[in-house]
Amino acid sequence: MRTFTKLSLIAVLILSGCASGNNPADPYESFNRGVYKFNDGLDRAIAKPLAQGYDKAMPTLGKMMVSNFFSNLDDIVVTANDLLQLKFKQAASDASRVLFNSTFGVFGLINVTTRLEKHNEDFGQTLGYWGVKPGPYLMLPILGPSTLRDGLGRAVDTVPSQSGKIKPVATRNSLYLLNGIKTRAQLLEAESVMDSATLDRYEFLRDAYLQHRQDLVYDGDPPQLKYDDYEDSGDTNTPEAAPAPPPVPATAP
Repeated sequence: MRTFTKLSLIAVLILSGCASGNNPADPYESFNRGVYKFNDGLDRAIAKPLAQGYDKAMPTLGKMMVSNFFSNLDDIVVTANDLLQLKFKQAASDASRVLFNSTFGVFGLINVTTRLEKHNEDFGQTLGYWGVKPGPYLMLPILGPSTLRDGLGRAVDTVPSQSGKIKPVATRNSLYLLNGIKTRAQLLEAESVMDSATLDRYEFLRDAYLQHRQDLVYDGDPPQLKYDDYEDSGDTNTPEAAPAPPPVPATAP
């Protein structure tokens, strides 16, 4: 269950505060809230208990190796999007991470490239880099927060991704499940803080997601625009217009 779960977003969730309603980026809010309730019920019944069990049973070294393995697979997608965004120096760095971690790091289980920065690029960001607007906010079943642009980006990212090429199918599905559980477990600690910091989890999650994605598209330097500016101009389909998130303190990579 990949729900934008980079640890930097955890800090955004905690620091950005409660968001206001009537968000012009969310024209389908009624539908999205329905999907959110479905996802939340599924999470409480299945995903969260599995994540809690994983967090307690898996030793720290095991968690680190699992995280490294999926991070290495992700770096393949990151490198492809580096090239599409003409970030050639960054592409060389990310490709080096894949090469050395896949070989000397035993298929990515060990991160031997700690001196090379871990980047976050996907096709949704690539489209944003070339000026494609996010489109309306969408809450996807199981997958969670997205936008029209990011949803399309997810599909395109399956092309360079190696996860979908793993065989047999049972092994591939087991890895998908493990990645989802690992990802959900990383949010357990932040979730309790978020629960105490907001009254409306849906709004909080939505606006934090939009701010986070905006920050990623602009590599940490988004334009300082407000939703009111777009309401005045009649543009009600611009999630990138969200105010920039506050500075994110250093956390785990």
